[in-house]
Amino acid sequence: MIIVRSPVRISFAGGGTDLPSYYEKQGGLVLSTAINKYFYTVLTDREDGRTQIISSDLRALETCEDVEKMELHGSELEIPFAVMKYFRPQVAVNLFLASEVPPGTGLGSSASACVGVLKAFSTRLGREMGKADLAEAAFEIARNILKRPVGKQDEYAAAFGGINVFKFDAEGAEVEPIRLPSEMLTDLQQSLLLFFTGSSRDSSQILAAQDQSVQQREDHVLEALAALKALVYPMRDALRRGDLDAFATLLDAGWNLKKRISTRISNPLIDQIYQTARDRGALGGKVTGAGGGGFLLLFCPRDRQRAVREALRGFGVKEMRFQFDLAGARVVYDDPFFDADSGGGVQWVFRPMMERLAS
Repeated sequence: MIIVRSPVRISFAGGGTDLPSYYEKQGGLVLSTAINKYFYTVLTDREDGRTQIISSDLRALETCEDVEKMELHGSELEIPFAVMKYFRPQVAVNLFLASEVPPGTGLGSSASACVGVLKAFSTRLGREMGKADLAEAAFEIARNILKRPVGKQDEYAAAFGGINVFKFDAEGAEVEPIRLPSEMLTDLQQSLLLFFTGSSRDSSQILAAQDQSVQQREDHVLEALAALKALVYPMRDALRRGDLDAFATLLDAGWNLKKRISTRISNPLIDQIYQTARDRGALGGKVTGAGGGGFLLLFCPRDRQRAVREALRGFGVKEMRFQFDLAGARVVYDDPFFDADSGGGVQWVFRPMMERLAS
């Protein structure tokens, strides 16, 4: 049995500049952090020549004898099947997939899933992959095999963990870790609040529209992306000198810029929630990911957090407590002799996502 956990992420600045249509010509910059909410991949061998994949989050199960003949598109489990096609393993396995966050909520869970399954298979096959290799392989699968309009930041955040500036261009990617003193890291972590707005969405339409706008050289989109990219280094520098108020101000500026890219990035309810939080003491924030729903990140001084929480309770949003993840995708259990029964997968059961989120 092999168990891998891969983190999801929160993007602070530069989101959208990690799309190839932009970074291959303009260069992309993203500042983000991985958090300790994980996608779990459990892999065990089978002896009957079949492959079984179960996703607890999607409440989906598929079994096949020949992965090469599997049609990816239209399958709810296209990511793990695409990873298997990528490796072409000569093994039969059970895969059990589960996440601590709902899919489609702007935390990069699809990329985390792909990185996690890649890590599990590379470990099982003895083909160890470095962090950059994992990120690039996951991006290759999402962008070129599954034809999704994705950027690179999610895959890199899941693979590397920690707080990083990611620099993307036509030549590849560079990773600049942001290492803060433990006291500063704690202050930053305790000043960030994350609320689930109660809606999930498929970001593909938003990202596809942005992709098209960049390719068509629409001025307002290019200007907004350039301004978002310009926030990355000032935000990094604010963190390094411990100026969290400046960091929060830049976070707010970035959210206002992000909304200029597309009318679908926010909506009246999100705007109302955000403004209410600001009125109660939050200094900045943004919707994570491509927008349109999912999680709302807020920077709020600790002495004002009670007022913000009480105000947002009226909207019915749920807070998700978190800490930073500094390790990235990693194997947390590897024992070839544990649960070696080829029928072990029948013991796996589904648990409702919102029940897990509440716990």
